[in-house]
Amino acid sequence: MTTQKNLLLIILLTMKKYLNNFLLLNLFLLLPQALQASNYALVIHGGAGWFSDMPDEQIKGIEEGLEDALKTGYAILEAGGSSTDAVVEAIVILEDNELFNAGKGAVYTSEFKQELDASIMHGLNNDAGAVASVTNVKNPIRLARYVMDNTEHVMFSSRGAERVAKDAGLDIVYPSYFFQKDRLEDAKRIKKENNKMGTVGVVAIDMEGNISAGTSTGGMTNKMPGRIGDSPIIGAGTWAENNICGVSATGHGEFFIRFNVANEICDLIKYQSKNVNEAAEIVIEKLRSIGADGGVIVLDSEGNVAMTFNTPAMARAYKNSKGEQLIKIYRD
Repeated sequence: MTTQKNLLLIILLTMKKYLNNFLLLNLFLLLPQALQASNYALVIHGGAGWFSDMPDEQIKGIEEGLEDALKTGYAILEAGGSSTDAVVEAIVILEDNELFNAGKGAVYTSEFKQELDASIMHGLNNDAGAVASVTNVKNPIRLARYVMDNTEHVMFSSRGAERVAKDAGLDIVYPSYFFQKDRLEDAKRIKKENNKMGTVGVVAIDMEGNISAGTSTGGMTNKMPGRIGDSPIIGAGTWAENNICGVSATGHGEFFIRFNVANEICDLIKYQSKNVNEAAEIVIEKLRSIGADGGVIVLDSEGNVAMTFNTPAMARAYKNSKGEQLIKIYRD
């Protein structure tokens, strides 16, 4: 990118004697947008560490779900749409897919109910919205986006969040919409265990260089009612900052909150000049050292990606305007 920028600057300076000052100024102002336009990208995670002993049919279903979300979000970016739209619509695809622990596929609490969390952040001016412990909102990420765009607040929880969703005209469903026999049986079987489950998240950078990140989850199987993890916590499970990076996290949320994981990764890039892979590795290794499982997806301002995890697997997908694409679950 630096080489490309220098080359374009040389060309403009060479042309200076043929252009008036007004036209030259406008070309300089348009230069950043022109450079960013070639670097739009989208990265997705569908949870880390819970893909053991799955039948081939389920693995295929997860891969297809990732692909559907990738196609949906990337098409928005390719058409010149915003990174926020791309993130929301890609996450909606995953929330509507019962194979992922978000929305329709949410796991159960210790009282055999489902409580959903989500957040979104836009990197241009650090706008953010989040919701926690909602039980009747079909797509919590849409509600998080509404909170960001249409209220003066950042986070709503429980019934307050549900009232906002109703006032916003979002899809409200009976809690039975989220019912899944297999997930309920899992909750009953491991009543006294602490079973960490996945989360879904998307990070995107659009043609204008704006970075957005979003995360949505049903939390942990058998979690205590009212427990809130890192997914709706800005800085812990989600972070986006233009010209630096965007992050969505998945894992043992209590540790991600304590270590402010998403923001910490961007700070390593911002203040220590680490690249996305170095920054992600440092933070995930720190979590590994204290026995905390999880992973992150990261995009920087040039579309470089990191998909880093310390578990056996993390469902993940990536596509950029250079034609690079990946859809994968396991390490190999």
